[in-house]
Amino acid sequence: MGGCFSDVKGGKQAIGGGAQHMPINSDGDTNDAVELFNRSRGVYPLSTQLELSLSATNLLDRDIMSKSDPMVVVNIKKGEGKLEELGRTEVMLNSLNPAWIEKITVSYQFEFMQPLIFHVYDIDTKYHNVNVKTLNLKDQDFLGEGSCVLSEIVTKQSRSLTLNLHNTNGRGGLRNLGTLTVHAEETMASKSVVEIKFRCSHLENKDLFSKSDPFLRISRIVESGGSQFGSKDNPLIIECFDFNINGNHVLIGKLQKSVADLERLYKEKSGVNFVIPSSHLGHEKVSKGQLFVDQFCEKEQFSFLDYISSGFELNFMVAVDFTASNGNPQQHDSLHYIDPYGRLNSYQQAITEVGEVIQFYDADKRFPAWGFGGRTAGGPVLHCFNLDGTSTGFEVEGVQGIMAAYASALHNVSLSGPTLFGQVINRAAEIAGNSLFHNNNKYYVLLIITDGILTDLQETKDALCRFQTNGDP
Repeated sequence: MGGCFSDVKGGKQAIGGGAQHMPINSDGDTNDAVELFNRSRGVYPLSTQLELSLSATNLLDRDIMSKSDPMVVVNIKKGEGKLEELGRTEVMLNSLNPAWIEKITVSYQFEFMQPLIFHVYDIDTKYHNVNVKTLNLKDQDFLGEGSCVLSEIVTKQSRSLTLNLHNTNGRGGLRNLGTLTVHAEETMASKSVVEIKFRCSHLENKDLFSKSDPFLRISRIVESGGSQFGSKDNPLIIECFDFNINGNHVLIGKLQKSVADLERLYKEKSGVNFVIPSSHLGHEKVSKGQLFVDQFCEKEQFSFLDYISSGFELNFMVAVDFTASNGNPQQHDSLHYIDPYGRLNSYQQAITEVGEVIQFYDADKRFPAWGFGGRTAGGPVLHCFNLDGTSTGFEVEGVQGIMAAYASALHNVSLSGPTLFGQVINRAAEIAGNSLFHNNNKYYVLLIITDGILTDLQETKDALCRFQTNGDP
C-alpha cells in the first residue's frame, strides 16, 4: 500500500514515504557495504518485480522418434558481461510450440540497462525426472538463443516481445530456429494506496512549561521480512510521541489497529484510546488521549510501467557545455578530448549512459541535441545552438547520432563562455509546452552536461519557476 521505509530494529517497518536509489559501482552492481548501510536506515532501492512468461513457436526438432522436449534458461547480463542465471522453465514434453507454465522473476530497474539472454535446450529423455535446477546444460541439445533488453519488453503496449532464435554465433544459417515470445507482468499484489488523516484529542501533556508537541509514528509488524504490506487486516502499531529537539522523544501512548480497523473508525466517526505501556505484562494503562480518523481515502496507484504500456513516452534532450573551462580538445587533459583508441570522455560517457537507458521509451528515437557557450564560424558566442551544426535540424537520430554530432561540433565550434543555461531551458520548455498543448503523452528529460560553475543561476531558477507556474513540464 504505497512505498514503505523500513525499520530493521524491533521487527517493525515505518509506513509512508518512498524508496530511494541505491548507489552503484563501476560494474553496474550495487555496493554491498553501502546497501547494508542504507537498508539499516530504511532506504530501499526503486525497483519493480516482474514475472516473465515464455512461449515459443517452430522450434527445431532434435529427437528422432518424437518431438523436442524444450526448456528455457534465462540469464541477465551484469557488469563486465558476466551472466547471472535468473531461472529455468519446466521441461515441455514433445512440443515444438510450447507455452511454459513456470514464470521467471526479474527485478526491473528503470535506470539500468538490463540485457536478457534466453537459451532454449532440448532435454534428453533420461533427465526428465531430474530437477531442472540441477541439469548440466552441456549434456543437453541447444535449440537456439534470443536476447533483448528488459526495457524493450515493458515499453510494448502488450508488454510482449517476440524474438527470433539464432545460434550462439548470432546466425541462424539456412535453418529456421523458431521464435520465442516473452511477456512481462508486474507481481504487485495490490496497487491500492490509502490516504488517512488523523486527529488526536485529550493527549497527556509531557512538558512542564508548555504543551506537548505531538507526532505519530506508524509502523507495521514484519514477520516474513517481505516489503509488501499485503492485507488491510495486517496490524499497524501507531505510537504518539512528544517531540523534543534533542531527539529524546517521549512516548505519550500507543495502540495497534489494522487498516480495516481504521476504516471502521472513520465510518463510525468514533475514536480509540491510546495505551500507556508498562514494564509489567498486562498492566498497561488506558490513556484519556484518543485517536480519530477524519479522512480515509482508498484509491488505485498506477505504476510507472502502467503509464508506459498505456502509451506514454519519455523524450530525451541533451545540451553540451562548450565553454573554455573544459580545456583545449586537442590536449589529453581536456574534458572534450577524443581518444583515438575509443575510450569515452566524460561527456561521451554521460550521453551514452543516460541516452541508452531512455532511448527505449522514445518511439522515434530522435533526440534534440544542443551546445552552449561556444562560437561557430567565428561568430558571436551562442548559448543554444544545434549540435549537428545545421540551422534547422535540432534533432539527431539515436544515441549514436548525438555522439556523431558532438564529435563533429568539436571540430567546428570554438570554446568560449560564460556558462549560461537559460536559453537551453527555455528552448526545451518550448518543445515540451507545444507537446502538452497538442495533448501528447510525453514526458521530457533534459540532460545538461557541464563542467563548471553556472553563471546565470537566477535566470535558470526563474526559467524553471516560470514554466512550472504556467503548467508546462
